[in-house]
Amino acid sequence: MKMILTIFFIFSLLSLAHASVVDFCVADYNAPNGPAGYSCKPPSKVTVNDFVYHGLAAAGNTTNIIKAAVTTAIDAQFPGVNGLGISIARLDIAVGGVIPLHTHPGASEVLVVIKGTISAGFVSSDNVVYLKTLHKGDVMIFPQGLLHFQINVGGSNALTFNSFSSANPRLQILDYALFESDFPTKLITATTFIDPAVVKKLKGILGGRG
Repeated sequence: MKMILTIFFIFSLLSLAHASVVDFCVADYNAPNGPAGYSCKPPSKVTVNDFVYHGLAAAGNTTNIIKAAVTTAIDAQFPGVNGLGISIARLDIAVGGVIPLHTHPGASEVLVVIKGTISAGFVSSDNVVYLKTLHKGDVMIFPQGLLHFQINVGGSNALTFNSFSSANPRLQILDYALFESDFPTKLITATTFIDPAVVKKLKGILGGRG
């Protein structure tokens, strides 16, 4: 009996360790931002406006090389999501536009198509490709950390809203990591088998060095 009570006590402590001791932790932008997120604003200074965000109402500017725009509502813009393990973004993709292969190291993603038709998919860690054409109302999940993409394959602009399992999912786009950085061309060629002339061309387009 004593052993059972001890085990129950240990599991109770573990459960409490994962439970929040406050209702929310609205980001205090005047305080330092650390690995665990922003510090909490004093409750006396919290207002309803901290839990409301208007930044996703307008379409993003898609006049760029990828013909797409991502507008985020993460902890850096939307103080109310700080500490809650959630955030959201708006994705506008013009005809022929693409969100290149990228990852979110800090979160899984749920995408819902509001209008248009897109091709979306991800690559698992054992290199299996999960690909689907999505239409208005369709929903797709992208597991945390896996390479994924979205392409507008329809005849009109596409709009999606994407939610994340983190207040700051983080983003790394593969093309930009290779060709917008100072990653040396010789090493990119050695590690990807891409012809040096192609690497230099892509670096010229995206503004990379090396």
